[in-house]
Amino acid sequence: MRTSGRFRSKGQITILTAFIMLVLIGAAGVVIDSGVGYLVKAKLEGAVDAAGIAAARALSQGATQTDQINNAVQAAQKFFDANYPAGYLRSTGTLATPVVTFSRGEATINLSGTASPPVNIMGMFGLNLLPVSATAQVVRRSLDMAFVMDTTGSLQSVGSGVRNGATYFLSLFNQLEDRVSLIHFAYGATVDVPFKADQSRGFDRGTMNSRINGYGFAGNTNSSEGLWNARDQLKNHISPANYSSLRVIVFFSDGSPNTFASYFKFHTPSDCASPGVLSAGDGSTGTPTGLYYPDRVSQALPGNCDQGNSIISTTGGGVNRHYRYVTTPFPAYYNAHNQTDMEFPVVTNTPRQVLATPAAAGAPNYQNAWYANINRAARNLAESVALKARTEGTYVYTLGLGSLLKNGSGPDNENGEDLLKCMANTPDSLPRCYNPNLPVGKYCWAADVAALKSCYAEIASGIRIAK
Repeated sequence: MRTSGRFRSKGQITILTAFIMLVLIGAAGVVIDSGVGYLVKAKLEGAVDAAGIAAARALSQGATQTDQINNAVQAAQKFFDANYPAGYLRSTGTLATPVVTFSRGEATINLSGTASPPVNIMGMFGLNLLPVSATAQVVRRSLDMAFVMDTTGSLQSVGSGVRNGATYFLSLFNQLEDRVSLIHFAYGATVDVPFKADQSRGFDRGTMNSRINGYGFAGNTNSSEGLWNARDQLKNHISPANYSSLRVIVFFSDGSPNTFASYFKFHTPSDCASPGVLSAGDGSTGTPTGLYYPDRVSQALPGNCDQGNSIISTTGGGVNRHYRYVTTPFPAYYNAHNQTDMEFPVVTNTPRQVLATPAAAGAPNYQNAWYANINRAARNLAESVALKARTEGTYVYTLGLGSLLKNGSGPDNENGEDLLKCMANTPDSLPRCYNPNLPVGKYCWAADVAALKSCYAEIASGIRIAK
């Protein structure tokens, strides 16, 4: 009897079953081996990324570009090997030699890596290895950076650690490609090493280290003077046509501003015709002192310009009573560098009220009123100069040291780190300060000098690496 066409023979069924099994095994092989390939690719990408970041950091080391490239290649391989262990899922990862190119102060590093894990099931179909690849590009942007250091008296006991942290920070930047200027401040501020006069790239790391290692620590905190000089370096000592793609102020301090500079009127103008620095302390009350040189870190002006803690003492009696040296009204603007400068108001209602006349001569506690006025003006000016720099496209990074920043100080009992966060425009700064439409910097707090290097490394990474 002839079978119908709709029935299959036993041999046909066996062949069909084998075919179906083969398809199912192949599908399972694709799933299993693809899963292994996915894990290998993820590991490889992470290793290539880590190699690129390490290479970008290592570019700061070396006296020549050849040395810097060699250091970058070695660092890349070291971090690749650390992040892609030998034999991972029975594979071997390979990093191609990174390609480094420099252009107008910007360094681009192109990296690629490969791995070929053996297949588990797909070998039945003649496929023995599963090739996987990953690439990355890391860019070190061209940089103009003003580095501002606090050298006030409160740092004297930890001066060695402060100096070591600063020189370490400079080692993280490329002395052939990055532009860096160095400034330090206390009562006044000094530009130790400006940007090169010819605006060429690079900086003299050796001279900067020598200057830092020679720092002494004395005086009160004139943050606005340090910031003013940093902004001046970035704005007026490099022409706009030569600006780098990244412009930064890095500001280190352990306390809050309590000092500022301007032209202060004297009852006898011939006694002191120079701009000077008027200083208060960090307490809620006190006696102002002055005047000091604004362009020297810790030195009183000569003659009648320096009256110490008698700078606002009174003389005379009755209706003739008046301040002996500094007169009211308080200077309307921060004008230490130009008597006609009206860029930064001193007398203002925000963010802290600063009065034109803190107190009448001889009024009860008139010295405390002056003291509070000076302190508030100093804090306002630090915020104002930092804000102005940010509106001009400059990033501000701040680094704070020690417990003083966590405690309230000054007439309004403000925490110092709140002001440093405001200067940097961090998302966790005071609501009145944060503006996401302006450059957003970073604040790092070091509990002690042992933590300074990790803070400096964190800030350097935040500044330099764009992946």
